[in-house]
Amino acid sequence: MDFASRMAEEKIREAMKQGSFDHLEGKGKPQQLEDLSHIPAELRMGYHLMKNSGYLPEEIHLHKELLSLREMVKACDNDEEKQQLKRRLTEKELRYRLLMEKRGSKQTSAFKSYQSKINQQLFRK
Repeated sequence: MDFASRMAEEKIREAMKQGSFDHLEGKGKPQQLEDLSHIPAELRMGYHLMKNSGYLPEEIHLHKELLSLREMVKACDNDEEKQQLKRRLTEKELRYRLLMEKRGSKQTSAFKSYQSKINQQLFRK
């Protein structure tokens, strides 16, 4: 454990002894953890910080839309409506792929390491 970690731990222990954490909102209740499993581990902190600041990158919005559209296609009984949903899904997938190419994320080591997982998550049908 480095010096900064020890200092942080010491400050946390002092705050606990002083009761600084006794009146926190949600004390005694289970935490609601966010599912960031679709984001590579080394990128999660950055996405979490951006989300807390009110910013989500376009690829995350597209990912949510892709998941939602897939569920809607599965649940749809009307053939005409299902075809429209599939068209929208294809458009969103294409938009996502173009965005990733534009950003050059296929060149990053994170993308290369997790390419198969990313593709399974985003483009499973």
